[in-house]
Amino acid sequence: MKRKFEKPIALACAGLLAFAANAQENPRKVVLHGSVQSDVLIPEEDKDINTGSYDDWGLTNTYVDLNLMSKNVEAGARLEFTEYPLPGFENDFKGWGVPHIYIKGISDFGFDVTVGDFYDQFGSGFIFRTYEERSLGIDNALRGARLNVTAWKGVQFKLLGGLQRRYWDWKHGAWVGGADLEVNLERYSRGMQDKGITWMVGASGVLKQEGDEDILVPGTNYRLNLPHSVSAFDVRSRFQKGDYSVMAEYAWKSQDPSFDNGYIYRHGSALMLSASYSKRGASALVQVKRSEDMAYRSQRSMNGISAFVNNMPAFAYQHTYALPALYPYATQAADGEWAFQGEFGYTFKRRTPLGGKYGTKLKLNVSHIRGLGKDPVATFHGETMGTEGYQTKFFKMGGLYYQDINVQLEKKLTKAFKLNLMYMNQRYNQTVIEGEGGTIKSNIGVAEGKYQFNKKLTLRAEVQYLATKQDEGDWTYGLLELSVLPYFMFTVSDMWNNGETNLHYYMGSVTFNYKSHRLMAGYGRTRAGYNCSGGVCRFVPASRGVQVSYNYNF
Repeated sequence: MKRKFEKPIALACAGLLAFAANAQENPRKVVLHGSVQSDVLIPEEDKDINTGSYDDWGLTNTYVDLNLMSKNVEAGARLEFTEYPLPGFENDFKGWGVPHIYIKGISDFGFDVTVGDFYDQFGSGFIFRTYEERSLGIDNALRGARLNVTAWKGVQFKLLGGLQRRYWDWKHGAWVGGADLEVNLERYSRGMQDKGITWMVGASGVLKQEGDEDILVPGTNYRLNLPHSVSAFDVRSRFQKGDYSVMAEYAWKSQDPSFDNGYIYRHGSALMLSASYSKRGASALVQVKRSEDMAYRSQRSMNGISAFVNNMPAFAYQHTYALPALYPYATQAADGEWAFQGEFGYTFKRRTPLGGKYGTKLKLNVSHIRGLGKDPVATFHGETMGTEGYQTKFFKMGGLYYQDINVQLEKKLTKAFKLNLMYMNQRYNQTVIEGEGGTIKSNIGVAEGKYQFNKKLTLRAEVQYLATKQDEGDWTYGLLELSVLPYFMFTVSDMWNNGETNLHYYMGSVTFNYKSHRLMAGYGRTRAGYNCSGGVCRFVPASRGVQVSYNYNF
């Protein structure tokens, strides 16, 4: 069992109990809400897909959140039970306790103070983002205090600091502190307001304070002189007028030798430009990002997806269909990258040659990501560790990391039937993203149809095909889903590798909804692979067995 309560959290816990007592005395002034989420797997050994044998008959990740809110005080706590975690969450995730608890005081004069565990983000997250993503096992909350000020017109200011969570450990984490300021200039200009202009400018600063370590250059007795403080700064601006919006952001990080970058001494940087246009029936988004050595952790010697102070968003389309998401892109924060993304949408109006009776939606998305063009520098005893690592020119690009070109069409053919079609061409550098495998070139087709029999009964079907000569070869996917409102949904699916392994990854499930309750029970196989969200990916091993998921919100 792994449980830890620091002194500040003990104070927050006492405040929560006092607040709960006040809630009982003044029920009309307090709102109670929360949630329960429990995902359970009853595993079976499957030699065909190399699943492991499990000593426990059942595995679960379970969370219970409780929040109490009033006009001037908010408090909350979360119980986590991962003593027998789901596959892929075994390392460091095992344990149970109350790792998240906070109390927040809200002033009537435009400021609030939080003590305990909290999440926040500065700008796009280039230098600071704490968040929870349970599907990936990410929770990098800060345990400390935060001041948020909105008292001045058009100004938002944040000041925060604390120790960062890494699974069930706070003791070995660094102290992280920062400040963020955003000003909405249009609030001070009548002319800008009259023209419908909004213009935000912002700046942030973050400081990490970490203890020393004994890191030796291989084959020598030379010990690295590690910086105890690593700072980062960010400036940004967003300008919008009517249907047009332009955003620019630049971040800089001081020397931060770490496991991620091979313990080299370089300054990190990131630059992003984004422009968008949106009008009824048409939209366009163009983005470009260059990042270099921007892996920023509270523990320099960690690997995997834990202990990140920041988050570098992926400039790649987040697919929801099974086969297009088979090879997802993970942001190469330490290595650096040039990333380009464009998305263009157009709706052909009803009763036109291409729009037909109900109109037609067409969307094109292009993602193209390359490495940085790097030139070697002089090594130290044959190692780049302890050196600058490499040299690069700003506009010089390296090899292809990822490319995705996809076209999607949405068409309502009759009053009851809707058809979605997608074609995707993908290039996935498995060597860069996963460590080996070369570049996988694939073509993917998806057809999805939805037929609504009446207001309560809807049938949805998917057919997908992925063609490639690399990795495991071709894949075929099929799904049938019957919704019986308001209570039931029945789903069957199969993902078949008709290329190399000839394995079927089948799944059948029943979902029951009643008011705020949702219960899903199913049985099937899960393929080993990467689960990704926002450019962050966790490897999930193959499994087979009974799956149960329960969610309740109140």
